[in-house]
Amino acid sequence: MRNHYVKKPLTLLALLISFTSLANQDRFSKVSIDAKQVRDNVYMLTGSGGNIGALSGADGILLIDDQFEPLAHKIEQAVFKLNQEKQKVTYVVNTHYHGDHTGSNVYFSKSASIIAHENVRKRLSVKSKQGLPVITYQGGVKLYLNQQTVDVKHLAAGHTDGDSVVHFQQADVWHLGDLLFESRFPYVDKKSGGTVQGMINNLQSLVNSMSDNALVIPGHGKLTNKKGIEKQIAMIKATRDEVVKMKTNGLTLEQAIKQGLSDKWKKWGWQFITEKRWITTLY
Repeated sequence: MRNHYVKKPLTLLALLISFTSLANQDRFSKVSIDAKQVRDNVYMLTGSGGNIGALSGADGILLIDDQFEPLAHKIEQAVFKLNQEKQKVTYVVNTHYHGDHTGSNVYFSKSASIIAHENVRKRLSVKSKQGLPVITYQGGVKLYLNQQTVDVKHLAAGHTDGDSVVHFQQADVWHLGDLLFESRFPYVDKKSGGTVQGMINNLQSLVNSMSDNALVIPGHGKLTNKKGIEKQIAMIKATRDEVVKMKTNGLTLEQAIKQGLSDKWKKWGWQFITEKRWITTLY
């Protein structure tokens, strides 16, 4: 009798896991991975999740972030089309720990060394012992491959406490991870050390150090440039000022959400960070 009662919950759990797996497969089944040349041998790949940066050449392939695990094979095939010299993903840099940027780590770790800030490894290791970064750093690290100096820099807490940006120096292309949500409200992960002011500070620091000719791959959104970052900074500061004014005038969070932001910011809301959620973050 005891075995009879034990097996039933386990069977239900197995069915639940199976249904979840099927749902995830269906969710990504129609996603295509599109590659666009940014400059020289640096590419931007889009699909579902964070934008991927790729450096291709005879030394192998370097990826910046790798989206969700069910897309790993599609990502691999897309980058192989860019590289006829050596079809191997050699390195993957994680700009932070979120699953839409690190989900394919396990898949790519079969050939690639995963590189990230120490806090990324710490946060990922809570959920799994597979696909973890095997090379970590505090301030940053440089890679020299495919005629590019790839400068990986850790910044103070902004989006999370493990944010890194990547600069392909010869091509003058940057990948900012989720420090930049192009033309949309950003996600500030406060539970993981992120702060609004930290995001502003980091973006302003990048603008100050970036050339006018630089091209920028954002964590989400379209390929942009220095002006795109400045536009994001201006939006964050302006909407923060609006919410501060609401609080100063005695509005509760619920009242602030009901009043909303100025009409010019309406188009910045999106599926994940709606105007309501952004007001809540600022409040």
